[in-house]
Amino acid sequence: MPVIEAVNAGLRRVPTWPVYVVGALPPVWYFYLGLTGGLGAEPISEMEHRLGLLGLQFLLLGLAITPLRRFAGINLIRFRRAIGLLAFYYISTHLLTWLLLDIRDPARIWADIVKRPYITIGMAGFLLLVPLAATSSNAAVRRLGKRWRQLHWLVYPAVLLGAVHFVMLRKGWQIEPLVYLAIAVILLALRLRIRWVTAVMRPDSGR
Repeated sequence: MPVIEAVNAGLRRVPTWPVYVVGALPPVWYFYLGLTGGLGAEPISEMEHRLGLLGLQFLLLGLAITPLRRFAGINLIRFRRAIGLLAFYYISTHLLTWLLLDIRDPARIWADIVKRPYITIGMAGFLLLVPLAATSSNAAVRRLGKRWRQLHWLVYPAVLLGAVHFVMLRKGWQIEPLVYLAIAVILLALRLRIRWVTAVMRPDSGR
């Protein structure tokens, strides 16, 4: 399709470094808004929410890249690493906001993680993302070889845990977190189906 080809041609001309530069700005902007009263009566909670939601959105965007290429023809593969690292960055700042600005008491951290299921689930999702961020470099990809792809399957449970964390964080059955959970489930199903079809179609799949 001419439109898709034009979109892909335009995307090929966009370098990846501006994605990192622009992507680094939201936490700084939210912090500024919090200092100047732009985040309402509870700026710390609002900043936590915005950063966590942004992290979940970027995780979902990363999951959508392969289905977008396969079903819509839009190729964002060259931006996948940047999107994944920015997702980890937003979730890390979400966690740091909770630790340094909200809790501010080291003695409470472990107690909250153990006693509050939504925090337990959110922390589990974050820990699954740590090895993915740590092995995102070209050197790590070369060093790990086939194991790199196997390791990065961790993104699937991490995204699901993040969406469940959002649902549990919002007490009661609210529409917004349920929509994000549904999107996560759909994207996971599409990704797993694509992987299964690819494995079946490989010439050596029957060996």
